[in-house]
Amino acid sequence: MFVFVAVIFVCVAYITSIQFVYYRYRQLWPRLRSKISTPIYSGEDRNFSPTHDRSDALSLNSEEKARVRVTEARALLVTAHPDDECMFFAPTVLKLVKSKAAVYLLCLSTGNYNNQGPQRKRELLDSSAVLGIPANHVTIIDDKELPDDPTFHWSTALISSLILKHIQNYNISLVLTFDGRGVSGHANHIAIYKALSHLASAGRLPEGCQIFSLHTINILRKYLSVLELPVSWLLPSDFCCIIGWDEYKRAKKAMLCHHSQLLWFRRLYILFSRYMFANTFQAITVETKNVKMY
Repeated sequence: MFVFVAVIFVCVAYITSIQFVYYRYRQLWPRLRSKISTPIYSGEDRNFSPTHDRSDALSLNSEEKARVRVTEARALLVTAHPDDECMFFAPTVLKLVKSKAAVYLLCLSTGNYNNQGPQRKRELLDSSAVLGIPANHVTIIDDKELPDDPTFHWSTALISSLILKHIQNYNISLVLTFDGRGVSGHANHIAIYKALSHLASAGRLPEGCQIFSLHTINILRKYLSVLELPVSWLLPSDFCCIIGWDEYKRAKKAMLCHHSQLLWFRRLYILFSRYMFANTFQAITVETKNVKMY
């Protein structure tokens, strides 16, 4: 009897802790939102002249440039494959879109590992629409030097160039991507982190541009679903996004857009992954160039 009462008490206490996390997060979200709302520079006096365009979506016409407002948060999500945007980053995208931030997506491959590239591109656009990212904010790179292949070494210089052009062209103030372990350990994910770390350490990013990398967590925490939230809340992070049931259903709907990837273990992932409910990030230190005046 005592054991039964103790188990009930622990369960009630844990459920209460999850409710407390949601309560505190709703209170703290405006402060977190302000961290990514720092305006950077105006696009009016800037000339964008890429030396080697890899996508028509990297260039804006004059009408689109006129709509660029530097006072709003402008976030760029950089992923490696179609489905990364909802499989790992759905809570962040949904929170940013809900808070009226302009969210852009740069996917560095078509996911053509099994010769499904064209289909996966369509699935990505459908998924992005569900998450609230307009089609004209989505850029999919189709380059033979960036194949969907965990054994292929992606060029840091090439990735850095593509990301930097995107940041400059869209006045990006916040960049989100994987950390050094790539969440799933995929080499293509890690290559993006290395490229952004290179840009940050070399002082090549515009002033005020922030970079956050998604925490990789251990497999036990990864598959605790919403039960993992108190753990994430207690551990340090520089930025976090947590969603509730209604937003989770949108994240699930986005995942289901990727029909070609819906194997049995992906369906289990949708049910049990903590990344469907919460994202925690670490800031990557951005160096600024010191210009000496003589």
